[in-house]
Amino acid sequence: MNPASPPTERAERHTATLRSSPSDWGLLLLRLTFGLLMAGHGAQKLFGIFGGKGLTATGMGFAALGYRPGKLFAVICGLSEFLGGLGLAVGLLTPLAAAALIGVMINAMATVTGANGLWETDGGVEYSVGIAVVALSIATIGPGRLALDRFFRWGAGGWVEGALALGLGGIAAAIVLSL
Repeated sequence: MNPASPPTERAERHTATLRSSPSDWGLLLLRLTFGLLMAGHGAQKLFGIFGGKGLTATGMGFAALGYRPGKLFAVICGLSEFLGGLGLAVGLLTPLAAAALIGVMINAMATVTGANGLWETDGGVEYSVGIAVVALSIATIGPGRLALDRFFRWGAGGWVEGALALGLGGIAAAIVLSL
């Protein structure tokens, strides 16, 4: 039988796990910035707020890109951005939230920006690459202690979580692009 730790030792260990580090605050800043921007981007498509065109107009735009039915793909994209962004922002189901954003960004690069080179000023992939890399990085590093995922095993991040985010995002993008 193992004797219990003295009360002061247990209290010190508990306090140490509750402390947040500058890294945790930095990750929170990244998650909130990119997550809320992506959620807003999705809300533009879904609800027509923040200067967005709404679902009907976005659906017509998707149809013009070859996605049929356009409105269905507008919903899928809008929900992926909205829910993936919110998940990233609060650090909930981080690998899945990152996968949603990575998948959308791969589709954007393949259908809209890829032919225009790298730089955003030329309509290139710069923005999409940045979002995808931030999402993948957060999934791999983990969302930090200031996240809802801190209660779950995947909340620490790691190679598996990063591979899951990249793999699921890539598979989802490949499926959508093949339709």
